[in-house]
Amino acid sequence: MGSSRAGRPPLQRVTRRPPVARPPRDNPVRRLLTRARRAWDRPLTAYYLILGGSLLITVLGLVMVYSASQITALQLSLPGSYFFRKQFLAATIGAGLLFLASRMPVKLHRALAYPMLAGSVFLMILVQIPGIGMAVNGNQNWISIGGPFQLQPSEFGKLALVLWGADLLARKQDKRLLTQWKHMLVPLVPVAFMLLGLIMLGGDMGTAIILTAILFGLLWVAGAPTRLFVGVLSVAVLIGVILIKTSDNRMARLTCLGSNDVEQCWQAVHGIYALASGGLFGSGLGASVEKWGQLPEAHTDFIFAVTGEELGLAGTLSVLTLFAALGYAGIRVAGRTEDPFVRYAAGGVTTWITAQAVINIGAVLGLLPIAGVPLPLFSYGGSALLPTMFAIGLLIAFAREDPAARAALAMRQPRFGRKRAGGPPGPRRRNTMRRRASAARSSGER
Repeated sequence: MGSSRAGRPPLQRVTRRPPVARPPRDNPVRRLLTRARRAWDRPLTAYYLILGGSLLITVLGLVMVYSASQITALQLSLPGSYFFRKQFLAATIGAGLLFLASRMPVKLHRALAYPMLAGSVFLMILVQIPGIGMAVNGNQNWISIGGPFQLQPSEFGKLALVLWGADLLARKQDKRLLTQWKHMLVPLVPVAFMLLGLIMLGGDMGTAIILTAILFGLLWVAGAPTRLFVGVLSVAVLIGVILIKTSDNRMARLTCLGSNDVEQCWQAVHGIYALASGGLFGSGLGASVEKWGQLPEAHTDFIFAVTGEELGLAGTLSVLTLFAALGYAGIRVAGRTEDPFVRYAAGGVTTWITAQAVINIGAVLGLLPIAGVPLPLFSYGGSALLPTMFAIGLLIAFAREDPAARAALAMRQPRFGRKRAGGPPGPRRRNTMRRRASAARSSGER
């Protein structure tokens, strides 16, 4: 027996195991970015962005309309909540239109294109008839519909141009006619210029600019050649320059761009004052100073300035983020569809809302001339709110029509809508449901 002299067993050498490579630590930032990327790529992302973003903008707009319009209402010997109640009524009707448009099939939207265009043209002609049309702030673009309610047909002309132009281009694409420049322009451009002429008869150049942006948005999505696009743009710019040169009011607005002259540029300068006094978090809701008669159109065209004064930089950045999310979702819907009508209509609506928001906010910031257009879904004005909410319903309907989004919505229904038959589920049933849920999560359809 092998033993040491002391009678103890010999010491055995301990064999050291090779070090096991530890897995790298999971970076929380990378994990967060991965989760965000997965959530962003889900089929229902555009649907939720459009629905949630538009509702948040509308609700925040109602709050700011109530805050910004109280002093104006009292100065007109009206109740302080007068403008808010009218805007709330318009938002309620608009919510019904949004729900209706989101549930309508695409074929019905296309069927509404020609009646809506004909109705808009008819109402725009009525505006120019003495005794029927009304002038507001120097623009003959309104029709009285009884009591304190007025209608601006040019706002519905934007929606009509989107639907009719999308239907026209889709039918021409089906016949493979968009490769010819004549079919690309006719009759889209002549009809658009007819609407622009009816609007400019009333002197509303701001709405005409938005309508022009919609026209270019439709041509861009349709794939118009660069030469054709530049040609139409040159004609529009030339007409715009002539209209500005022949109007002292428009020339005055252009000269106020970047000016600090309070006497000549009262509205523009006081809009900057409101934004500058807001600071990071604002002076508080309802605590604006500029709305006490210093800032004209505080609850309509310059409501973004009051928002900056009362809610500060945080409030204005929140509004900009919501509009950016809405614009991204509209582009995503237009880019992922195979239906040409859906692509053109989504592109037209996105161009409309984005261009109008940029023009309004740019004017308040002093980066663009004051065009007199409201901030979509945010400013006071029922005539602007109703067609805009219907257009948002269009985007929601288009987002739901995506095959992946439709499958994701179908998978969510049994979880809440159906009841299991029989007694309490056994373990085998629970395992089946878990496997289904994991399969749903791995596919990204939620």
